[in-house]
Amino acid sequence: MHHDAVLAETIGIRGHGDDEIEAYTARPMDGTPRGGMIVIHHMPGYDAATKEITRRFATMGHHAICPNLYTREAPGADPDDAAAAARAQGGVPDERFVGDAAGAARWLRSLPTSNGRVGAIGFCSGGRQAVLAGIAVDVQAAVDCYGAFVVGTPPEGFPLQVSPLADRIPDLQAPLLGLFGNEDSYPSPDQVDELEKLLQEHGKTYEFHRYDDAGHAFFAVDRPSYRPAAAVDGWQRIAGFLARHLEA
Repeated sequence: MHHDAVLAETIGIRGHGDDEIEAYTARPMDGTPRGGMIVIHHMPGYDAATKEITRRFATMGHHAICPNLYTREAPGADPDDAAAAARAQGGVPDERFVGDAAGAARWLRSLPTSNGRVGAIGFCSGGRQAVLAGIAVDVQAAVDCYGAFVVGTPPEGFPLQVSPLADRIPDLQAPLLGLFGNEDSYPSPDQVDELEKLLQEHGKTYEFHRYDDAGHAFFAVDRPSYRPAAAVDGWQRIAGFLARHLEA
């Protein structure tokens, strides 16, 4: 069912350390109880493309919120400038992300029409953070869209300097959907294989889909990397996965 009447606005929420951070929200305007989605922006930041994805989740029938993970680095700044400031620090510290995501989950559950169930989805660096949310935040579904360095470490000089999450996979609580391009380098097909093996070894609930002729950022409609066939199938997989885990 498509929900045309949605409310979208910028708000402040309490994140890590009780800091107030900016967030963009979109939600259907009817009174039906429903699950919520935390939309984790990619490394280029809290930009127009990510806000469009946030609105898309509302039209799909979910409450949605995208916290601006770069609020502290560059409050009120242009997304490109804020992303540059975050890159200079090697990305968002994991502990701070977890606090901000937990704040977003609290906000979603505070809505009068929340059914109490929350998912997280992330793209690029946000894909890794979606897995981290499934480990360290109370969410009932996690969607990793080509998240780099869930396993493996960034090469020297790479703008994102984070630790792999391989040793934390035993603590993954949320079912995980992974969507990956077979032409991607970060994560490479071998790294996706390594993550899948870890999930199998630890008996985790997961579903992976891999796409030929697709590399990194194949969902990004405003980039040359966009691959319509992979993106259309991916959105169908996301919709089905969330229907099972958020609306049950």
